[in-house]
Amino acid sequence: MSADTTSFNHPSFGRMTPDRVIVFDTTLRDGEQSPGFSMNLAEKLRMAEALANLGVDVIEAGFPVASKGDFESVNEIAKNTKGSVICALARSGGVKDIAAAGEALAPAERKRIHNFISTSPLHMKYKLRMEPETVLELITSGNAAARNLTDDVEWSAEDGSRTEPDFLCRCVEAAIKAGATTINIPDTVGYATPEDMEKSFPCCANACRVQIR
Repeated sequence: MSADTTSFNHPSFGRMTPDRVIVFDTTLRDGEQSPGFSMNLAEKLRMAEALANLGVDVIEAGFPVASKGDFESVNEIAKNTKGSVICALARSGGVKDIAAAGEALAPAERKRIHNFISTSPLHMKYKLRMEPETVLELITSGNAAARNLTDDVEWSAEDGSRTEPDFLCRCVEAAIKAGATTINIPDTVGYATPEDMEKSFPCCANACRVQIR
């Protein structure tokens, strides 16, 4: 689930209404992390074409900075896939990540940079080894850098379901102020119940004055 922060006026989808569902498909990126599942470039291009033909709104094509192969596949999908928004993943704190995403997406008719960073106490302490204020700074700089490359910017709070609510709202506010147009609060480790997620979205929306999707 994600929140559009533009009061129903999204750069890629025009004027949106409360009953408009935006379909975001990450088969080509997160799907490849499934054990035993991988695709070569030709297969990825066929998959992207099939998704576009189905009318999928946003196709997350890969993580360009991760490897030469991922960069190439995102770039080729950006060149050849029409109709859908082509999205590339990047870390909020990675200057090279965001630059690589922008370069790979350059040929796309419609493009999105999706940047993320961990926000839960556990991830900040043991994975990032960063203080909360440093994470906030990277959210600001990452989204600003992405917005310089495209008007369509998504930000995700990795491990968002285990993030302290007050800090999560600060992160969302920082991302929006820096240029994010879509906010995603993932349950990265499968911790939350549907009821937990239902509670977290109105709380975040009320604090940040965004519209829930």
